[in-house]
Amino acid sequence: MRNSTKLFNFNVLLILLVLLMAGCNGKGATNEVSEQKDTNNDSKLQEEVIDAEEETDDTEKDINNPTGKTEDEQKQTQSSTNGTNNTKESNETNNSSSEKTEKGETNNTPKNENNNALSGYSPQEIEYARVWLQLGEVKDVEELNVRHIPSGTPLNPDDKTSVNYPNDVIQLTGSRLVDGVVTYSSNGNGTINVYNVPLRWDGKKPAGEDFYKNIINNTKLVSVDVGNDEEVKKLIEKIKN
Repeated sequence: MRNSTKLFNFNVLLILLVLLMAGCNGKGATNEVSEQKDTNNDSKLQEEVIDAEEETDDTEKDINNPTGKTEDEQKQTQSSTNGTNNTKESNETNNSSSEKTEKGETNNTPKNENNNALSGYSPQEIEYARVWLQLGEVKDVEELNVRHIPSGTPLNPDDKTSVNYPNDVIQLTGSRLVDGVVTYSSNGNGTINVYNVPLRWDGKKPAGEDFYKNIINNTKLVSVDVGNDEEVKKLIEKIKN
């Protein structure tokens, strides 16, 4: 009886041992299959990532280089384009310069036909005519008389109390008394100092030194107008020194 019991227990233990070993083998196989699947999945995932990166690089290359040209070819194309643009700008500049030259609009020699009308006359003659046309009583005089009065000359030579001109002056008159008189000193910058003196001194004599000093101290600064060149030229022809 005891032998039978021992034999039964041995058989049960043997069966359990076999089952345990079979279970261990099955679990190991399952783990190996699982690990193999994980390895395959990781490899596949890595391949997909690499493919995606390559597609991104290709896309960036297409965007940065849509023509598909090499770097050297792109440099040659850019150089050619710059040369064409520079040539175009140069041609436009030359054309513009040529047009301005034809119109007389150059910077150094502006075309002004009016300047030629007075080119044959001296600056002094032009000044006399312009001053008279601006300040003379009668513009269209028969003749324009020019008298040069040096500094130190009395304003009124017939009055012993008269003071002297402090500067050289010019006295312009017409052929008649009604044409008026303009007595001035030139500043050489387009302005003149006009003295309020008559062509003939009337009134009491002696007038007194203060009277003449007042005329000297109250000269009028006047800017001379350019006027009309044709009128200036016409009057210059009537000047008599």
